[in-house]
Amino acid sequence: QVQLEESGGGLVQPGGSLRLSCGASGRTFSNYIVGWFRQAPGKERTFVAAISKTGINTYYSDSVKGRFTISRNNAVDTVYLQMNSLKPEDTADYYCAATPRPVPGSMRARVTYWYDMEYWGKGTLVTVSS
Repeated sequence: QVQLEESGGGLVQPGGSLRLSCGASGRTFSNYIVGWFRQAPGKERTFVAAISKTGINTYYSDSVKGRFTISRNNAVDTVYLQMNSLKPEDTADYYCAATPRPVPGSMRARVTYWYDMEYWGKGTLVTVSS
């Protein structure tokens, strides 16, 4: 299995930027699709973004599209989430997750696919506040 660890969280002002990292150890990282999720206090965990094994394909939730960018460097077993134009509503614990299973073609199937990823990190807190 693969072990994941998030880093890069912190306090940032509205309009600012942060870059989160998801480091992996264990199995060959390039064999896994990786996603980012977030969970605000008192709310359910939600999908943020995901990236294919090679990094060619990326997926975003509507709430972050155009502001966040997911990328990966398989040479150092790391996936990044560049977050720009941050808003107070982006405040949450951010988690990365991974799965070796391919992304389904059906948009309907993807709804459950994202949340069924097998491996999860412990999260990193992002606080957007002035």
